[in-house]
Amino acid sequence: MDELKQKHRALWALGDYPAVAADLIPSLGPVLVEACRIRPGQRVLDVAAGTGNVAIPAALTGADVVASDLTPSLLAAGEKLAAERGATLDWREADAEDLPFESDAFDVVVSCVGVMFAPHHRAAADELVRVARPGGTIGLISWTPEGFIGQLFATLKPFVPPPPPGVSPAPLWGSPSHVAELFGDRVTDLTAERRTVRVDAFATGASFREYFTTVYGPTIVALRGTDRPDELRRALDELGDRWLTGGAMEWEYLLSTATVC
Repeated sequence: MDELKQKHRALWALGDYPAVAADLIPSLGPVLVEACRIRPGQRVLDVAAGTGNVAIPAALTGADVVASDLTPSLLAAGEKLAAERGATLDWREADAEDLPFESDAFDVVVSCVGVMFAPHHRAAADELVRVARPGGTIGLISWTPEGFIGQLFATLKPFVPPPPPGVSPAPLWGSPSHVAELFGDRVTDLTAERRTVRVDAFATGASFREYFTTVYGPTIVALRGTDRPDELRRALDELGDRWLTGGAMEWEYLLSTATVC
């Protein structure tokens, strides 16, 4: 287990994920802040926070925010961004499947395309519920299996080793039935809404591939590890070209919110 977590930590430290968060999906954090109705004085935990796409705008509302992540380099980048934006919050290294926080400690627990990448979905869901107080809110944004990032992982799958037993595909968190099954009767008022974020950073599939094989850890790992690099590059070019319409892509995600029992 320690080896698996070390691999995950190293994967997200590769490339330049802070650039991905800032260049492509900066709007998702405020979406989640609004959906969870985060307000001054609330105690908020951002799980797998990365560089703070949710944590920083949440802190700017006046909430008391803790940003947690497995990868120290992402936390360091987030701390710098927070200082630049005048946001004050705590940054904590933490495993989403074993959070170092007391039970019932937070009014709101959020994660934006973060906790979905914890390898064991049940363990991660259990922790989200445990640290949220009864009556508190859980809010998640997750890439869907059918959307662009879900299809990116489907494209990478033939080029990477199979995951260890018990590890679930990350985009399952973008399936409403999967989220409902993970939380079960421990939450009420569970909502799941499919939305899209517009990404206009790429003119061609090749430019998408060049960017993602430079800055995005999972794509970098796949390209480095395969003995068919040219085939993978072609597959990524084709994926990007299929999804480009009028010089932009629409990336689908699932916005889920629930009240903890």
